[in-house]
Amino acid sequence: MIQRFALLFVLFIASGKTFAQQSTASKQVSTFTIEAPQLHTTKKIWIYLPKNYDATKKKYPVMYMHDAQNLFDAKTSFVGEWNVDEKLDSLNAQVIVVGIEHGNEKRMDELTPYKNSNYGGGNADNYLEFIVKTLKPEIDTKYRTKTNARNTAIMGSSLGGLVSYYAILKYPTVFGRTGVFSPAFWFNPEIYTLMKNTHKLKSKIYFMCGDNESADMVSDLNKMDNLIAEKRCDCSNSTKTRIVKGGQHNEKLWRDGFVKAYLWLF
Repeated sequence: MIQRFALLFVLFIASGKTFAQQSTASKQVSTFTIEAPQLHTTKKIWIYLPKNYDATKKKYPVMYMHDAQNLFDAKTSFVGEWNVDEKLDSLNAQVIVVGIEHGNEKRMDELTPYKNSNYGGGNADNYLEFIVKTLKPEIDTKYRTKTNARNTAIMGSSLGGLVSYYAILKYPTVFGRTGVFSPAFWFNPEIYTLMKNTHKLKSKIYFMCGDNESADMVSDLNKMDNLIAEKRCDCSNSTKTRIVKGGQHNEKLWRDGFVKAYLWLF
């Protein structure tokens, strides 16, 4: 348990600090703020648009991602960004990415479905309601988006992986694809019971973790993978699980794994 908490502390409690002085966000990235009544705050939102967005009238799938501070810009990241914008630019990717900034000291609350007896949390229902009922309608109004579940993904790492997986169970008609990196299932083991009680699972799921993160990371992921297999009609091509040899619980693992996840999901 000490090792697990250390992972959370190093990456997420300290992630509000910034060290880089120059922005590395590409010109495809912009930001805006929006009221989040479900969370009694405002949220800064980062938007990545495809390079040819202004030159076309086409509509695009959308990927919602947590911890926006760490996605696009070394200036706002703690220990390195994911380089999402540069990686998608290099692929000429036809997708809109919506990055939601974490709530600093409220981050653990926002990204956990249930209260943990040791660490608290448990406000993910309100966080996801903000995404589904406030943010997504705004995005679908302001940008040319494909709005159905098949074209709407949600993605994150650690606690962001936990809440992304929870999102497809709670809102299966909203999120049809998810990228789940190094999910902190240990924080809320109730997620396994929720999965057992789920009648059908149609979402496309990409799991990824390293085998050098914590003692239980791989076994926890395999446990969920086995539960999914019991619910699937077509498990052969709807779930992908990737275990990275030597991979540790950090931005490098998730940055290096992002492109493979995106290409498989879309």
